[in-house]
Amino acid sequence: MHHTHQHPLLCLYCHPHSYIRMVQHLIERCLLLHMSQEQCIKALEEHASITPLVTLTVWKELQKENEDFFRAYYSQNFSPMPINGRSFQIAPRLPTRKQMK
Repeated sequence: MHHTHQHPLLCLYCHPHSYIRMVQHLIERCLLLHMSQEQCIKALEEHASITPLVTLTVWKELQKENEDFFRAYYSQNFSPMPINGRSFQIAPRLPTRKQMK
């Protein structure tokens, strides 16, 4: 099967293993940005032309392989008011120098 490509990204059909690894890497970057599953799916579709079904499938496999991580990820406190469409983790305030002494 031969495909013509309009973009420089890997092709799911020509290089399935590499393509899935790329999607996994992009999902991991979304997780570092504290994005929800829905936000990640939308971002990858808009910015990397990855179909939502592929992102969702890879996300679910990552969840199966990393249950403890995702349990902790979902239980974190996120701001109820998204900033610029993104939810950010509410970070605890760090102690000042005075408090550390």
